[in-house]
Amino acid sequence: MSTRSSILFAPFLRRPRASVLSLPRLLSLCLLLFLGLGLGCNRFHHMLHETVYVSVRQMYLHDRVAAVSNRVAEVTNGQPLEVLEHGHRFLKVKTQKNEIGWIEERAVIDSKSFDAFEQLAGQHKQDPVVSTATLRDDLYLHISPGRDTEHFYLLAGNAKVELLARASAPKAPAAGSAAPTQTAAGGAAKSSPAASASPAAQKSSSAVPAGAAPEAPPVVLEDWWLVRDAAGHTGWLLAGRVDVDVPDEIGTYGEGQRIVGAYVLAKVVDPEASTPNHEVPEYLTILSPPKSGLPFDFDQVRVFTWSLKHHRYETAFRLHPIQGYLPVRTGFEPASGGSAPVFSFQIANGPNVSTDPTTGIVRPVSARTIRYMMVDTQVKRTGPDLGPIPVGHLEGEKPKTGKAAKKAK
Repeated sequence: MSTRSSILFAPFLRRPRASVLSLPRLLSLCLLLFLGLGLGCNRFHHMLHETVYVSVRQMYLHDRVAAVSNRVAEVTNGQPLEVLEHGHRFLKVKTQKNEIGWIEERAVIDSKSFDAFEQLAGQHKQDPVVSTATLRDDLYLHISPGRDTEHFYLLAGNAKVELLARASAPKAPAAGSAAPTQTAAGGAAKSSPAASASPAAQKSSSAVPAGAAPEAPPVVLEDWWLVRDAAGHTGWLLAGRVDVDVPDEIGTYGEGQRIVGAYVLAKVVDPEASTPNHEVPEYLTILSPPKSGLPFDFDQVRVFTWSLKHHRYETAFRLHPIQGYLPVRTGFEPASGGSAPVFSFQIANGPNVSTDPTTGIVRPVSARTIRYMMVDTQVKRTGPDLGPIPVGHLEGEKPKTGKAAKKAK
């Protein structure tokens, strides 16, 4: 090749060789690209799928936030909604039917609150049932006791619920009134809601010295029940808005007290009874005074047996007054000639009780388990704890002694 030809073809002869990626390097780059796209998609997916839940009974979605707007869909309590856009006090959401509209923020709860209700249901899924009750009207389940606490599920009036635990919470003061302060012994910072409900704490001074500032009213407490409905939804309801299910045949024996629970201990056959198969249930009942905020769940235990001679209920056993705590447990244990019904409950082993700061549930610091067995119509103490049971329960009330105390043994 001539010198001139070499010069003309030099650019082609000297062109560098294109680099070729090795297969391992190519696979690595593809993997990094795939992971990067995946993380980006996940962030984008999460952003688009923020979920809220309808907390009001029902509400309409509107096509715009304006004084005049059109309804595009109706949503109901508990319904999930996908958030598309945040506005001022309003959210643009999409239903599961792809209906899109605006809703007020106050009408929904976020996923964090929803998860709190789910967690509450999971924590108390296996709790023993104290009693069943019926709602007087439509009620919301609250995440904790208190009228101003977060609420979500709306239960219909006349719905049946299971009662799981009792607690007390301060009643919200009326608008414009001074906030009440606890006046129980030990000061507001150390006293428990239950302690503030004692007779001494409930009294307010009627005479105010001249020039002295009037004392703030004492805390008014309300009782709440932790309940579970047929769908497994769990939350707190105001105790005064539910009625404990009590058999009609023993409901008249309340004597002005609240029947907290009624449990079937045994059944007897009375040929003259009008019950199915002539079987008549015999009941264990627990009762409490008609007051809120007491530092115990019940103060009376009473057993009703059926008289085959008189064909009526009679009191076979009564223990009152005591400081009793839920739950009450019933069952059967071996006895002479077969098995016999037994029941147990807890009392405080001393004056100290603890109050859960979140729920207001009161429990004894040191508890004793008291057990009884019923053989025929006789109810007798059993179990390892056969010590005396303190009689008396209200603050400032001296425990009874003598014959009254001996009856509780």
